[in-house]
Amino acid sequence: MGIEEKLPSGILLTTVEQIAGLVRKSSMWPATFGLACCAIEMMSAGGPHYDIARYGMEKFGATPRQADLMIVAGRVSQKMAPVLRQIYDQMPEPKWVIAMGVCASSGGMFNNYAIVQGVDHIVPVDMYLPGCPPRPEMLFDAVLKLHDKVQNTKLGAHRRREIEEEEERKLRRQLPYPVYAATEHSEGVGR
Repeated sequence: MGIEEKLPSGILLTTVEQIAGLVRKSSMWPATFGLACCAIEMMSAGGPHYDIARYGMEKFGATPRQADLMIVAGRVSQKMAPVLRQIYDQMPEPKWVIAMGVCASSGGMFNNYAIVQGVDHIVPVDMYLPGCPPRPEMLFDAVLKLHDKVQNTKLGAHRRREIEEEEERKLRRQLPYPVYAATEHSEGVGR
């Protein structure tokens, strides 16, 4: 005998966090940052054949001040890295980043001094999208997974607690360097 049974039909119970998550995920406006061949696939995702508008993302803005999602599509050169960071900094909070393609995720086949080996060295990345180039369907899959992440994002003090718990988990997974170094070099001493 809960409160749900005493309410008339048509009454919906939810929380502010769930409503805010639904609104945020249903109205993402991506900032286009197409740098190479992956950008062609990103552009085709906005075309009539694939139609990214069905996910509430019909406005691909050229201004970062109205965007809350950055899709980095393609390789990022060292000269372009400060521009990428500046555009990211100009986006309002909350903001999310998708690294589209293997070049944006890890530098790809360009293992040299001119290409950044992963855009996560410049901006925090929420979703990595592999492929060379990834198909629009893969971009849609990454967007839907990001929608789930946005839908379940906590607000206020709950969010701060969630961030602290995640940082603690990451710290617990790291093995301290002195312990690792001592066990590795102790076998060959004195021989």
